Amino acid sequence: MSALASHIETTPAATTPRRLRLSHYLLLVFICIVSFVPGIASIPPLDRDESRYIQATHQMAESGDYVDIRFQDASRYKKPIGIYWLQSAALKLTGFDDKAPAWAYRLVSVAGATVAVLATATLGAFLFGQSAGLLAGIALASIVMLGFEARVAKTDATVLATVVMAQAALAFMWMASRRQAAETWAPALTFWVATAVGVLIKGPITPFVSLLTMASLSLYYREWRWLKRLKPIAGIIILLAIVLPWLIMITMKSGGAFFNESVNKDFLSKVGDAQESHGAPPGYFALIFVFFIWPFGVLAVRGGLQALGRLREDPRLAFLVAWYVPFWLVTELIPTKLPHYVLPAYPALLLIMAWAIDTEVASGPYQGKWQIWIERLTLLGLAAATLALMGAGLVLPYVMTGSFSLPGIIAFFSAFAAGLFASGLILNHNLKGALQASATFAIITLGLLTWGVVPALTPMWLSPAIADAYKGAKPCPDSVLASASYAEPSLVFLAGTNTVLTDGAGAAQHILADPKCAIAAVDEGQRNGFIASLPEGEKSVAAIATVSGINYSKGRRTTVTLYRAAP
Repeated sequence: MSALASHIETTPAATTPRRLRLSHYLLLVFICIVSFVPGIASIPPLDRDESRYIQATHQMAESGDYVDIRFQDASRYKKPIGIYWLQSAALKLTGFDDKAPAWAYRLVSVAGATVAVLATATLGAFLFGQSAGLLAGIALASIVMLGFEARVAKTDATVLATVVMAQAALAFMWMASRRQAAETWAPALTFWVATAVGVLIKGPITPFVSLLTMASLSLYYREWRWLKRLKPIAGIIILLAIVLPWLIMITMKSGGAFFNESVNKDFLSKVGDAQESHGAPPGYFALIFVFFIWPFGVLAVRGGLQALGRLREDPRLAFLVAWYVPFWLVTELIPTKLPHYVLPAYPALLLIMAWAIDTEVASGPYQGKWQIWIERLTLLGLAAATLALMGAGLVLPYVMTGSFSLPGIIAFFSAFAAGLFASGLILNHNLKGALQASATFAIITLGLLTWGVVPALTPMWLSPAIADAYKGAKPCPDSVLASASYAEPSLVFLAGTNTVLTDGAGAAQHILADPKCAIAAVDEGQRNGFIASLPEGEKSVAAIATVSGINYSKGRRTTVTLYRAAP
């Protein structure tokens, strides 16, 4: 990104350096490691999306087929190949290959989140100077949403990196057009490569963010000629050269099934109707905003409100608002809603926040009372989000395990400190210091929760307990587990690709078909059907282990008993 920045002249009025130094990048990398790595090795595979991704990649490593995407025997065509290739590369680089633990798959998300932070800081420095760039990068590295996504082996942290890279390149071209600077290839090339990689990772998200930004800016300024700097004909050729080879291969292999599942069943169904019970009315993302951008909700709203009155006079702010607002509005209108959907817009708002804090505009008065009320409502939301995180550290361990957790107790106080510093109620004369203090305590809080608190909530982790019991009791090296009713993808990853997901009767047939080696894990709701399907009832099997806990995907407690054929 710094090489790209050198191709664009800085504004004549610039009084601060517009590029980060190597020491700044090293500092940000260190912050990202501290922020994103704790917990990736101690949190078990999560249901359901993460475990589906890592199991599909695991099967690629097992089979050697890096074109097709499968979960057990079923195709998995909801997303393109990009994330699976990146995870496969991580398995090769770590030396684990198909024996890799979950943390090896998560390294891709850690790297993607780190690139997103570095690119955000680079863009912030280009637009507003070194100080603002560093503030924006630090803020993005410490928010709850990215802290979670960086620890999960899914697409969202990685696609965020492509969004920020593409948007940074677009911003360089936008600002060059405002100054009528000479056209150069570097930003256009960066834009198209980032867009192509984004398409391979998560389909239309990366180009959609950019298209909304371009359309909004062009309509607001009533000027479209600046888009020539994208070199669209050559750019589309570059995009197709990167994306088409795999699309052709998967089309030939799947007979067109990939497009039917990814476009019709996944993307269009989310746009047209609420998918998988994830529907919510418009306003959902505004309601959850303060929690997922925690702890910076109040400071971000301050910056956003101050920027609204300066759009015409400052094209930098206009670009960032055109990035954030249209994408946020579209996500509010789509029936299917999950918290991470709006993540690609967060860097824009954090950049505005950094500008407002660096220029001390964030401490200034508002022009209307409605802005004061918005800040007060956001402050209430910040208080609620802070209390929720404090409770997660203190209450969750006690409720689930009957005892308090030292990391949770520390997280209780660090979450309080992060919320307090980010509230704007103290250090209002030094918001830079407040942001840095808040970010520090937020990183500590998330690190303690993900490293020390969440992994110790043993009732939540049914799949690891079942898999451990199965591996400890299996009578043959090639024993296969059948699971009746409990069908979480994490169990398939932990117990093996051949794990049979079935019902009580199917589990009984599994035992009868291979009485010497087979093991069945039977959920309590399927026990009667399991026993009834055995020729001698309970006499046909011997219970070898019992696991009790919470199936958090379904929100219920359950008990799973492992059986083998009676001797």
